[in-house]
Amino acid sequence: MARLISEIYGNAMYELAVEEPSRMDDFEAEANALKDILKANPDFITVMTHPEISGEEKSALIDSTFSGSVSDEILELMHILSDKHHFGKIMDVLNDFTARVRDFKREGNAIVTSAVELNDGQKQKIEKRLIETTDYDTIDIDYRIDPALLGGLIIRIGDRVVDSSVRTVISDLRRDLLLLQLR
Repeated sequence: MARLISEIYGNAMYELAVEEPSRMDDFEAEANALKDILKANPDFITVMTHPEISGEEKSALIDSTFSGSVSDEILELMHILSDKHHFGKIMDVLNDFTARVRDFKREGNAIVTSAVELNDGQKQKIEKRLIETTDYDTIDIDYRIDPALLGGLIIRIGDRVVDSSVRTVISDLRRDLLLLQLR
């Protein structure tokens, strides 16, 4: 259900942004800023989802906190989520919306995990290869280190994962050897 809510409202915001392409970057920037604000102030979501606080009080809180600071469209989204008792899913909605905008703009995100720190040359090769093998024009890469991989890489783009880590290769070999012993 949570995914459905994020898709419905995230897509509605995306459709609005597509109708007004000159404002798409502004909507995306507002959504990212709102995510940062809500991450820094998790109590706001707690208050907005508290069952003993009336809808009128929640509406007034949204207006007093965000009116004049965000666009009318983002403000209306917050009111709708509050009225429908889905405010607890606002981060999912905003994430869905920004992911759709990034896809539209052909901008990708990837997480690359390696066993050791990669040098600049290796990072440039990885970025070039990812752009060549995806539909993205640009890609932001978050590099992470996990010594347990032993070697190789794990690359995650959205829900796609390419795992060429030594740890996985060894695990696959072990599984295959165990299957051979059982026959």
